[in-house]
Amino acid sequence: MTSLPYLRLLRQESAAFSACLGHDLSAPVPHCGEWTLRDLAEHMGRGNRWAAAAITDKRGDYEAPPAPRAGAEVRGWFDASVDELLAVLDTDPAIEAWTFSPPHTVGFWQRRRAQETLIHRWDAQNALGRALPFDPEFAADGVAEVFDTMAPRQIARGRAEPPRHALRLRATDTGRSWTHGPGEPVAEISGKAERLLLMLWGRVSAADASLSWSGDRAAGAAVLAGPLTP
Repeated sequence: MTSLPYLRLLRQESAAFSACLGHDLSAPVPHCGEWTLRDLAEHMGRGNRWAAAAITDKRGDYEAPPAPRAGAEVRGWFDASVDELLAVLDTDPAIEAWTFSPPHTVGFWQRRRAQETLIHRWDAQNALGRALPFDPEFAADGVAEVFDTMAPRQIARGRAEPPRHALRLRATDTGRSWTHGPGEPVAEISGKAERLLLMLWGRVSAADASLSWSGDRAAGAAVLAGPLTP
C-alpha cells in the first residue's frame, strides 16, 4: 500500500460521481450488467455505509438500507453516505477494522473505497458520454491493488484458478511495473496506468489499441482470464 492521500482522492472522486447523479438516472451503465445510473448510485451508497460499519462495528455482515425510491432524493442520499464514510475514515490508518483481506486496518478501507469510487466514477461519467481521465499515480495504485488484493481474493473464494504463467504489466506514464503469476513473465502488456487499470476491471479490452503486447500473447491472455477482479 502506498502513501497516497486517499481521503482527498475519495472526496474528489465522490464529488465527481455525485455530479453525475444530477442527470438521467435511468441511463444504462455499460460494463455493469443491466444496471442503470440509479442502480450504480445505490451500489456505491450502500457500499460506503457497509465499509463504515466494517470500521465502527468491526463486522462484514452489515446490510445497508436501499436508496430512496424518489430519483430526486438519490443524490442527497449518496452524498450523505460519503460524509458518513469520510467521518470514520478520517483517523489513524493503523486502527483495527474488519476487512475482507489484509491488512485488517482502517487504511485498507481508505484505499479500497477510494479505488472503488475511481472505477465507478468512470462508469458513471462513461454512461453519460464524458468520462474524464485518471490521475496516473492513483491509477497505478489501482493496478497494484488488483494484484495484491483482488486477484488473490478471487482465487481464495474459488472464483479463479491460480495463474499457470506470469504476466507483466508496465505503465508507460509512471514507470511502474507489476508481475502476476509464477516464474518469469511469458508476456508483457504496456500502456498508460489508466488503460491498464480499466483493462483489469473489464472496462477496456486487452486488444485495445492503447495497449501494446509482447511475448506469448495467448499465455498472457490466459492469466488475464482469471478473472482477476469481481
